[in-house]
Amino acid sequence: MRVLIVEDEVEIARNLRAALAAAGMATDIAATRSEAEAALAATPYDAGVLDLGLPDGDGLTLLRWLRGRGCGTPMLILSARDSLEARVAGLDEGADDYLVKPYAEAELLARLRALLRRPGAALGRILACGGIVLDSISRAVEINGVPLALPRHELALLEALLRRQGRVVTRPVLLEQLYAAEDEPASNALPVHVHNLRRRMAGAGATATIITFRGLGYMLRAP
Repeated sequence: MRVLIVEDEVEIARNLRAALAAAGMATDIAATRSEAEAALAATPYDAGVLDLGLPDGDGLTLLRWLRGRGCGTPMLILSARDSLEARVAGLDEGADDYLVKPYAEAELLARLRALLRRPGAALGRILACGGIVLDSISRAVEINGVPLALPRHELALLEALLRRQGRVVTRPVLLEQLYAAEDEPASNALPVHVHNLRRRMAGAGATATIITFRGLGYMLRAP
């Protein structure tokens, strides 16, 4: 799961990134409208969190640009503008939700998850394959009914494979789901995560297996 944070206040952006990372989401930060446009044009984000007061223009202009391109990426406005007129304008320009600053972290995460659960969005709640069950809201994993704790990157890897089970998921797609743009994972990071996840799955008795397609990527497959 990858989310773009469009926010020019450094402390708020850092807090948002930490909260979303704790919820298992990879994040990128854009501090200006132009940075956000470049990021959205280059990367298929699952959702965005958008401040309206940006140094090089209003966030509403960014929304118009985004929807004008036919992009349906769910966008949650996070703004200090608390008037009814501001909220109505944001929703009319194409925002999917509007939350006023200061905000409660739990509410922000709940609203974002709600957007991702909408039909056609990225988040289906319960994912299952070969004895593995992942609740994508609580981030809880069970194998054959027994809870299994996973590190953040392995959890993101498992979710990405579960969402595309039976299909080859390429290395670039997996790396996008596991890491933000500014991260620089080691060249062997993905194989190491796959190896560790395989070991934990096998140790817990999962019948699903991760198949390697050399030069392409990986597939999660049930027997």
